[in-house]
Amino acid sequence: MAEKCFYDISNVKTQDSVEYPVTFAKFYDVIYDKLRTSVDFNYYLNKILECKGPVLEVGVGTGRIFKEALKKGADIYGIDVSRSMIDVLRSNLPEESHNRVFVKDARDFNLGVKFDLIVMPFRTFSHFTDTDDQLKVLNNIHHHLNPDGKLIFDVFNPDLSLMAEGLDNFTDFEGEYEAGKMVKRIVSMDTDFAHQLINSKFVFEWDENNKIKRSEWDSLLRYFFRYELENLIRLSNLRLINIYGDFEEGSITNVSKDFVVVCRNDILKR
Repeated sequence: MAEKCFYDISNVKTQDSVEYPVTFAKFYDVIYDKLRTSVDFNYYLNKILECKGPVLEVGVGTGRIFKEALKKGADIYGIDVSRSMIDVLRSNLPEESHNRVFVKDARDFNLGVKFDLIVMPFRTFSHFTDTDDQLKVLNNIHHHLNPDGKLIFDVFNPDLSLMAEGLDNFTDFEGEYEAGKMVKRIVSMDTDFAHQLINSKFVFEWDENNKIKRSEWDSLLRYFFRYELENLIRLSNLRLINIYGDFEEGSITNVSKDFVVVCRNDILKR
């Protein structure tokens, strides 16, 4: 008789890649400049500018951090799996810098060069919902790090009570995206606790050509717990330096909203 499996992984939802729709990319900068920049921007920018060698940003998106780092002289490159996001970023870069950003998947990219620092801001890692994919990302990043090079990334510390309540048509942003033109984003969210997944629906409504346009997008995120992250790093080729509870590198507490994970390419772990 075959042994009974107490945890059936056959119905776990996964996603091959995250292609942000054109609408999401169009409004990304104006929305997250308000919702996110004050949280993590200075932390990542300072880490990039402190690095004396080449830097790679995984999940570079529309360049919220990348553009400022490049302007301040960083030798920085970026990859993102979403062509729509890269298109927006390139439209805001001088032509001679277009070859610094690429449409690549973090699981299998090969740039043929190594970096002293790789950053993966704003919960990019949470888009990888499958454990095998998470390890592919970590090990591929390890492959692209110079000896003693560092990886820094963040994910959110799950607030289980908030996740249990969910969200239903909550407006998290409303403002101008151009002079006299408004955009509103409405979010609904529910949690699959059995598989540690958050299902989100984003609805955009905006003014264009004297009409109100509307677009919807569904997104899937994996949430992580502290010791799960520690064990993932142990299973990878990287060595964990620390997991912090905020972007000031404070200790994890009961009210920490983020996990900031710092790892390095440790030659002793090979």
